[in-house]
Amino acid sequence: MIEKDFINPNDLPKWEQSFSQVVMVDNGDSRTIYLSGQVSMDKDNQLIGANDLATQANQAFQNVKTALASAGAVPEDVVKINIYVKDYRFSDAECISEAFRKVFTQKKLPASTWLGVQSLALDGLLIEIDAIAIISI
Repeated sequence: MIEKDFINPNDLPKWEQSFSQVVMVDNGDSRTIYLSGQVSMDKDNQLIGANDLATQANQAFQNVKTALASAGAVPEDVVKINIYVKDYRFSDAECISEAFRKVFTQKKLPASTWLGVQSLALDGLLIEIDAIAIISI
């Protein structure tokens, strides 16, 4: 039987929807960690950086780091990341890349996909990030 753990860290937003922030799946001698989309909300569900993509990107990436830590992982363990940006324009890339590099400082970076989207789950959100990480057990 495959062992799964479902985690909702105290330092991340408390959503009323029915999902877990982090899911860990044991694969024998490794563990795969799936992060739900992280946004620019603090643990009290307050939006950080209204109308400011740079501030929202920084907060969302910090939430990714917090979610990883709850599963015993670090940014270096991430193998795939998806970045969803509301009404994405090429000019947005600079501030998103800057926020990314504050958390992902290693030379070997994860595979990534950037997607421009029409909207996100809540009004005011400009960016959402999900990720997959793998760690040794």
